[in-house]
Amino acid sequence: MEFLVLTPNSLLSYTKLKPIPKSISHLPKPSSFIPKASLSIPKETVLKSFNERKALKIISGLQNFNKDNVASVVTAADKGGATHVDIACDPELVKLVTSLTRLPVCVSSVDPSAFLAAVEAGASMVEIGNYDSFYDAGITFSPEQILNLTMETRRLLPLVTLSVTVPHTLSLPDQAKLAELLEQEGVDIIQTEGGKCSNPSKSGVLGLIEKASPTLAAAYSISRAVKIPVMCASGLSAVTAPMAITAGAAGVGVGSAINKLNDVVAMIAEVRSIADSLGLSINTESELEERAFRL
Repeated sequence: MEFLVLTPNSLLSYTKLKPIPKSISHLPKPSSFIPKASLSIPKETVLKSFNERKALKIISGLQNFNKDNVASVVTAADKGGATHVDIACDPELVKLVTSLTRLPVCVSSVDPSAFLAAVEAGASMVEIGNYDSFYDAGITFSPEQILNLTMETRRLLPLVTLSVTVPHTLSLPDQAKLAELLEQEGVDIIQTEGGKCSNPSKSGVLGLIEKASPTLAAAYSISRAVKIPVMCASGLSAVTAPMAITAGAAGVGVGSAINKLNDVVAMIAEVRSIADSLGLSINTESELEERAFRL
């Protein structure tokens, strides 16, 4: 399948995405934007755990602006042994999160212009992705849209680590093809997704494996098509996270398994379980802090 790559000014279908406040054609056209915050954490540092194939990103959710919940998720990520956190693209939220952790902070959006203030506030990584809320509204993303969003983001933020999620709505061959094109556009990380509607027919371990199978298949296919790191996300657990690495992923992204929990201690325990399954080490200070949470 061949993809037609449109220029930002001709991306007509982009304006149909209602949650996006304005189309790319209305964005300012600076040559690039180099925020001070983007220089504080070198790209090599952000990508270190990916290069070691031990990245664990905890995702609070693209549409989650609940500061208390985000703070709990980020605290769990920090104390549980994660390597990155992924939050909604909001500068005030970024400031809150950077006050809670030294982990690299990723912000997710489908509006390139929204990244600027978030990166200036302290985000060290941006991601075009976490499309679940749009799927709920019946909105899907074409390869052309993803490519144009990527080109605009890279133009605005040439030095910031960029991750792009390949939609699960594409066939596996088309996912791999899109990943190749994204790599050519200078993307640093490709993230997979497995489909929000994946309801396993089995319970227990069999159900966990069944739920993760779509994103594991995507990680396998895409990792063999590109040289850049692949992050496997959607429906993963402590059981299936190691399978993602075996399939070819350089890291895993976990969201609902953590943010659906109501207790920060339970969140920490779940992050710790996934980190342990990946062989991530937990420092003594984090262990002591976790014990304090339990008291």
